[in-house]
Amino acid sequence: MVVGVISSLRELGMALRSRALSPVEHVAEVLQRLAADTHNAVVTLDVEGASAQASVLADELARGQWRGPLHGVAVGVKDLFDVAGLPTRAGSDVLRDAPPAGADAPVVARLRKAGAIVVAKLHTHEFAYGPTGDVAATGPARNPHDPTRITGGSSSGSAAAVAAGHLPLALGTDTGASVRTPAALCGVVGLKPAFGRLPTDGVFPLSETCDHVGLLTADVHSASVAWDVLSRPGGIGGGIQPPGVAGVRIGIPVGDYWQAADPEITAAVAAAVERLRAVGAHVVEVRAPMIDELAATYGPIVGAEAYATHAVWLSERPQDYQAVTRDRLGPMAGQPAREYVEALRTMRRLVPAFREAMGEVDVLVLPTTRLRASPIGVPTVEICGVGVPVRPALLGLTLPFNLTGWPALSVPAPLPAGELPIGIQIVGVRAEERGVLRVAAALDRS
Repeated sequence: MVVGVISSLRELGMALRSRALSPVEHVAEVLQRLAADTHNAVVTLDVEGASAQASVLADELARGQWRGPLHGVAVGVKDLFDVAGLPTRAGSDVLRDAPPAGADAPVVARLRKAGAIVVAKLHTHEFAYGPTGDVAATGPARNPHDPTRITGGSSSGSAAAVAAGHLPLALGTDTGASVRTPAALCGVVGLKPAFGRLPTDGVFPLSETCDHVGLLTADVHSASVAWDVLSRPGGIGGGIQPPGVAGVRIGIPVGDYWQAADPEITAAVAAAVERLRAVGAHVVEVRAPMIDELAATYGPIVGAEAYATHAVWLSERPQDYQAVTRDRLGPMAGQPAREYVEALRTMRRLVPAFREAMGEVDVLVLPTTRLRASPIGVPTVEICGVGVPVRPALLGLTLPFNLTGWPALSVPAPLPAGELPIGIQIVGVRAEERGVLRVAAALDRS
């Protein structure tokens, strides 16, 4: 009898379908691991509900019924998503008395229909408004590679739980960095699909212009399996993208904006590009002269939309916010509406120009972040004798692709044991999610 957490959805799905592993055993083991978690990744465990669902799914397998590759698989959900019977607290004391949700968010319902078992709500940076993962009512999430360092955010618990081997799959959200940055810092795979590809209904909002639902897994094949299921409303999947990148046109963004602060990140991305070139990809340099102007629209857009959500609570209950969140939201009260509208108009003008500047490339390859996981609570770190502000360094290379709405993924670079993870970002310009996953798979195998 196979017992224990299997991080690969391929192996886990085979074990469950063959009944070498029962969903009941699998879920019991996952719940035990999550209960003993030392990374502050877990907010709420649904022991009763998950165990009951596991029994139902085990009975289905015994009758020869199989819902697809997620049948019987334990999954975690960032605590921004509504999960029926559990409160959504979004990492904040503002929602400490939130009642249990009456229904699943549609994307959670899609997981359940596919046979996945929701076992836990997972840590989030407060209201998803930050890329570090160390600001929440329950305290900071801790990186499984070094518990003194951040996980990245805001899908902090989702990345930590997958990186620690507790779960094979977790849902997250990504408004500027929040799936890809924690994936990079924790050494897992994080996929942000194209804007609107997964529904955001039932998910606490940060910015309706930039919010995306995404997922985190331990490897690219698992991400491909999960995406194949989630991207189909029926939840049954339709086949994984074939391997190989021969003839794929890869763009390497050049210019000061795209530079990493950590030279080892630069070296890791260069090595990844050479591996792709060696297996048949066509590599060209690309320039985006509008990138600074485009990136500058992010703050006014996200800040204004976030403030609109929180204005009443901020005026009535400011003490219930974490100080960092309150200090970020407060100044937005004085932003003129004109600045928000101008930022939106500038974004809409520049996104087509950005795409045109990319020419005929299928994907971009670049760093996910400008630095690796920094110490918890430290706003600036020194790299090569230069002080680097942490938050902008975790956001700068990912946020452009929330403004464009293009699909993007972070995959870990191969590194010696004991080194902090580095993320390589693959962005779809002409390629859709399956094309991005195809390029990531080539790196995952090399």
